[in-house]
Amino acid sequence: MAILYTTQASATGGRAGRAVSDNGVLDVTLTVPKELGGDGATGTNPEQMFAAGYSACFLGALKFVAGKEKVKIPDDAKITTRVGIGPREDGTGFGIEVAISAELPGIERELAEKLVAAAHIMCPYSHAMRTSTEVPVSVA
Repeated sequence: MAILYTTQASATGGRAGRAVSDNGVLDVTLTVPKELGGDGATGTNPEQMFAAGYSACFLGALKFVAGKEKVKIPDDAKITTRVGIGPREDGTGFGIEVAISAELPGIERELAEKLVAAAHIMCPYSHAMRTSTEVPVSVA
């Protein structure tokens, strides 16, 4: 695969810490949700950031596939990605589940379903989730 763009971010403190992108534009306080034993402090968490990134990426993929079909995605289109986290059944760690919902005002349902299905194939987040993309891990 020819890589067109690369970025990176780093986290310190784990789920109760800070995450920063390499260019400093993303700089967020991380907190643990009450449901996972946190104190409810103001901040974000990895699941929210994943949901936001996936939503934005999916909408971009949707606009791309719609453009190929000469369909304009309305400016008020909305992609909502729900991300849940919980213990895996095998007891070896945690897993996530993801669901995507598309609101495409003014586009007939059959066409919307066709475009959303095509976007799900096109979107790199969807591809990674569907194929269990291998992630190299190393110690710096």
